[in-house]
Amino acid sequence: MSETPAVPRLLGPAEVRSLAARLDLRPTKQRGQNFVIDPNTVRRIVRESGITADDVVLEVGPGLGSLTLALLEVAGRVVAIELDDKLAELLPETISAYAPDQVDHFQVVHADALRVDAVPGPQPTALVANLPYNVSVPVLLHLMALLPSLRHGLVMVQAEVADRLAAAPGSKVYGVPSVKAAWYADVRRAGTIGRNVFWPAPNVDSGLVAWTHRPPPTTTVSRERVFAIIDAAFAHRRKALRGALRNIAPGDAVDAALAGAGIEPLTRGETLTIHDFVRLAEALPDHQEHHA
Repeated sequence: MSETPAVPRLLGPAEVRSLAARLDLRPTKQRGQNFVIDPNTVRRIVRESGITADDVVLEVGPGLGSLTLALLEVAGRVVAIELDDKLAELLPETISAYAPDQVDHFQVVHADALRVDAVPGPQPTALVANLPYNVSVPVLLHLMALLPSLRHGLVMVQAEVADRLAAAPGSKVYGVPSVKAAWYADVRRAGTIGRNVFWPAPNVDSGLVAWTHRPPPTTTVSRERVFAIIDAAFAHRRKALRGALRNIAPGDAVDAALAGAGIEPLTRGETLTIHDFVRLAEALPDHQEHHA
């Protein structure tokens, strides 16, 4: 009779502090090092993520391995991207000690998630991570663009960033992250995480953001062109599009493009959907290229 694989043991406060002591690691808020010390929280994140044994999960910033071990309870494979030398070196040893039956289903990639251009092995189908707060949006957008194999995900970010990512057009916090994330996925808020589940406790609350991949809009222009127009539209939040877009095209071209896209000149970027921005990009000639 074959033995059932042992369930990974999870890290509590004592284990997290013990691992940190081994590395002589003193977490600093400046570096965004806040380690989850509550097993119930990481299990909740895994549950909310909807991952199954069929998923290859990409994790960013695994730290000491709290969430990694919970992911290995459920996922078929976990690939973790870790920038810190000491943390990347210790992680495989931690997996061996706490989840010995899952060692073959785990790989650590010692790299900067903002600069990776490929992920080894079977391509990831899910992204589940406690993202470093100072780079959470750029990392999320970079990986969504890099890995079309990603079908769904759940990330923990600063609460106000979670609100922005999941905001709908017209909302006070709707902005560049909201629109760009909508290029890749349907995004929703999936809960709040308190401060006391971290060591050290951060100065801000955390939020969970869940997303499901959808095909990008069908368009004749590049994603980069659409994103440049999104950036211009929100560079001056209270400016109407007619004024905001004059930084990237002459006034008469902007007026013609707004008319062609069926958008009122005094509309603000905060009210447009990703599809509105795509129509606008198609109607507005790329004057940067024109003058090159």
